[in-house]
Amino acid sequence: MGMENDDPIEVRVGTFFVVMGMGVFLLFVVSDVADKVEFDYFFLAVILVGVGYYFRRKKAPPPPANRFSWFKGALGKMRAGWGKGKGGGESKDKKG
Repeated sequence: MGMENDDPIEVRVGTFFVVMGMGVFLLFVVSDVADKVEFDYFFLAVILVGVGYYFRRKKAPPPPANRFSWFKGALGKMRAGWGKGKGGGESKDKKG
């Protein structure tokens, strides 16, 4: 019916804290723009984002997408070809 989310509850709680921390940080920015700076919002945002990151770090990294594998292969071939150049990379200005 809805979106299937296989993340454990700790990761979901971490995401919640990170989003709430960003919202509180936005309140801090708005208070700064209004020339009534409330640093309590800033410190609360740092704490919320820190706690959220602590919970979210348990999330497994996503599988590699291999979107640029052709580019990496072409770059590797170019680098291999550079070593076969004239004189093996020695400069012509060498005196000795």
